[in-house]
Amino acid sequence: MILGLDTATPATVVAVLPDEGEPVELRHEPSPGERPGHATQLLGLARRALDAVGADFDDVRRIGVGVGPGTFTGLRIGVATARALAQATGAEVAAVSTLEALAAAADTERAVLAVLDARRGEAYAAAFHDGERLLGPMAIAPDGLAALADPRHAPWLAVGDGAVRFRDRLEPAVEVPADASPLHGASALAVCRLAREADPVDRDALLPEYVRLPDAVPRR
Repeated sequence: MILGLDTATPATVVAVLPDEGEPVELRHEPSPGERPGHATQLLGLARRALDAVGADFDDVRRIGVGVGPGTFTGLRIGVATARALAQATGAEVAAVSTLEALAAAADTERAVLAVLDARRGEAYAAAFHDGERLLGPMAIAPDGLAALADPRHAPWLAVGDGAVRFRDRLEPAVEVPADASPLHGASALAVCRLAREADPVDRDALLPEYVRLPDAVPRR
């Protein structure tokens, strides 16, 4: 049984992929103006997801965690939670790119540009085709997003909250689904499926993939 967590975006997303039976995915989306609920929602969602498949934390053999890029605080909460659960249960841990999970969840043969809003006038982006990474992850100015869509791999699909925010910079070079499409949300179920195929990492080596320097750095 695999437990998947992703806290790279404002949403808190958890999924359970059992050895048999249907998977379960739960999420908490903060209301407009509300702060992300990663710290308060993550473990509760995980318990509810495990309850839904008749399991407990001790039944989890591998924990997949989205390591970003994304919000720095969210990533730290997700990684710390995965480490703590692994220490308590003995489960293996696997690091999964949040951008790769976004692309995998699109479930398409088309080339996919996964884009997250990085704030500070930037986007996080990575490109994938047939499960292979073509570019990234990187922090990039929105005006450069469309140029990442190499015409040799067209037609392109862009997913993620950054694709929604920067739709005007991506279209018409890249198709962006409707704003309300579930393809734009982080997928913990995709994290589970990618974690199933990934090599496990040492618990203490599990680290966020920040891509860029944090907003606040220690004064020298």
